[in-house]
Amino acid sequence: MMRRVLCLAALAAIFALGLAAAEKPNFSGVWKLNNAKSDFGPMPAGPEKFERTIDHKDPGLKMTTVQAFQGQERSSEVEYTIDGKEKTVETPMGPMKVTPAWKGDNLEITVVREIQGNQIKSVETWSLSEDGKTLTVKTDISTPQGDFALKFVMDKQ
Repeated sequence: MMRRVLCLAALAAIFALGLAAAEKPNFSGVWKLNNAKSDFGPMPAGPEKFERTIDHKDPGLKMTTVQAFQGQERSSEVEYTIDGKEKTVETPMGPMKVTPAWKGDNLEITVVREIQGNQIKSVETWSLSEDGKTLTVKTDISTPQGDFALKFVMDKQ
C-alpha cells in the first residue's frame, strides 16, 4: 500500500513538473516599444524607435533589436540559450558575460560588461501578459555612479 502511494506521489510530481515546463511563455514576435507605458528612469525621454524581433524556441532565443536615438539608427542581433549558464557574447562595444535563466514564468537575463574600466551589471526581467500581447522588460542597472531602473513595455505587432 505504501509503495503504491509513493508511486502515485512520484507520478503526480512528474506530471506537475511537466505542466510547469509547458507553461513557459513564448516571446516570439515583433515587438514595438510603447513610450507612454514605459519608464526610462534617469533618461528624459525614450528612444525615437525601439523594435525587437524575437524567435523563441525554448531553450533557444534569437533577437534582433532596431533602435534610434537622436536620428541615429542601429541594429543588433543576439542569440541566447536559456539554461542558466554564463556565456561570453561579443558585441561592437566589447565582450559581455550573459546568463539567461528562467525564474518562474519570467526570463531573467543578467549581463556584466566592462566599459572604460568600469563594471556595469544589468538584470533584465522579461514578463509576458496573459493574452500574449504585451512584453514588459524591467531592467535593474548597477554602475559605479549608482543604480537605476528602466521599464520597457512593448506591444506585439
